[in-house]
Amino acid sequence: MVKFEEYLSSLRNKTVAVIGIGVSNRPLIELLLSRGVAVTACDKKDRATLGALAEELVGKGCRLRLGPDYLKDLTEDVIFRTPGMRPDLPELHAAVERGSTLTSEMEVFFEVCPCPILAVTGSDGKTTTTTIIAELLRAAGKTVHLGGNIGHPLLSETGGMKAEDIAVLELSSFQLMTMTRSPHIAVVTNLAPNHLDVHKDYAEYISAKENIFTHQSASDIAVFNADNEVTRSFVGRQRGALRTFSRREAVEQGAYLAPDDAGEGQAIWMSNENGRRQVLPLAGIKLPGIHNVENYMAAIAAVDRLVPDGIIRDFAKNFGGVEHRIELVRELDGVRYYNDSIASSPSRTIAGLNSFPEKVILIAGGKDKGISYDSLGPVVNERVKHLILCGATAGVIRSSVEQAKNYSGLEIVEVEDYHQAVSLARSRSEAGDVVILSPASTSFDRFDNFMERGRIFKEIVNSLK
Repeated sequence: MVKFEEYLSSLRNKTVAVIGIGVSNRPLIELLLSRGVAVTACDKKDRATLGALAEELVGKGCRLRLGPDYLKDLTEDVIFRTPGMRPDLPELHAAVERGSTLTSEMEVFFEVCPCPILAVTGSDGKTTTTTIIAELLRAAGKTVHLGGNIGHPLLSETGGMKAEDIAVLELSSFQLMTMTRSPHIAVVTNLAPNHLDVHKDYAEYISAKENIFTHQSASDIAVFNADNEVTRSFVGRQRGALRTFSRREAVEQGAYLAPDDAGEGQAIWMSNENGRRQVLPLAGIKLPGIHNVENYMAAIAAVDRLVPDGIIRDFAKNFGGVEHRIELVRELDGVRYYNDSIASSPSRTIAGLNSFPEKVILIAGGKDKGISYDSLGPVVNERVKHLILCGATAGVIRSSVEQAKNYSGLEIVEVEDYHQAVSLARSRSEAGDVVILSPASTSFDRFDNFMERGRIFKEIVNSLK
């Protein structure tokens, strides 16, 4: 806690700007105000839109800089940027040139956190993997602080953390872009083109993700997916111990698939200096889909020696998944409705479609983030019986399906909103069918985030009579 208190004390004679008054930054703003720090909260929303929140912050002594010019002429000593904001924006660059220090809640947390940090990144699967890891550690008796891109901001809670606790983080490419520290255990689930509407190119996106392990020490651990071309290329570049996981081959140090020693299907095995052992039969995993097998392999490799195998098996039998990730909403008239709103890229939707043995009714579409949809079309033709499109990417997705070599006249219908989408899906479904929202696009054409999108979809489904 010394570092944490020292850091807060260092801000008392400085001015601080916090950019973005969203969920991730509000605890930070309130923490700084409570310690007597001069804080200016900056947001492109106006005062009327912020409403009671603006009044509350002003009442606590916070200055506000709102509206379209909220980044203009920043002169504060320390500037906290919000996740998702590029650090090289001209306004931020100008502020740094004038002498401001640019940082983020997560960068400071890494600097002052008193306990070991285990962090997960990747293009797909990182939230589920992070959740599995956190819950396994809790089940093993650890006090776990879950945060980053999941849970809630942790900096404001640092004062209550103990050295024997563990912080488990999900980290996005935006959070990692400017990181100069890496966690004690770093996990990279996989990498595929993503967020190219924010990143300059795929190379920059990969470079950001690499920060999760490039600043590790010799005593740290890196866990990489050996089946993914990009993450496999990281092998040999880690500074500490290496663990990998693979569905395709046995690995020297890490998790892999091999026949169940009971002779019934496959199981996840773990290999380390002490030999090889079976940890988790695939038949004992409640979560559907081979991508969730990969998530378990990543988690098992990460928590080896920290969590007993029996706890892993007990957990896997009962864990039904994370909200908005192939989440069963309800079954009505023999039709199962799933919410996979987290699927904001084609690769995530492909993983979702491959989780079901039967062809599904797919609801997709949203905001384009500058990535190719070519890979989606062939899988949709193979795995989907009715395609319902809604949102800005409807035309792009339709084109990827119709131009695929295996296109054979799949019915594609475009609708105005989710009410129409769900109504149409219900009219086209029969007992035994699966209806899944898996947009393959971001939510920002109509919703604040994927969570809001998923909640609205669930509300509509749950209102069906």
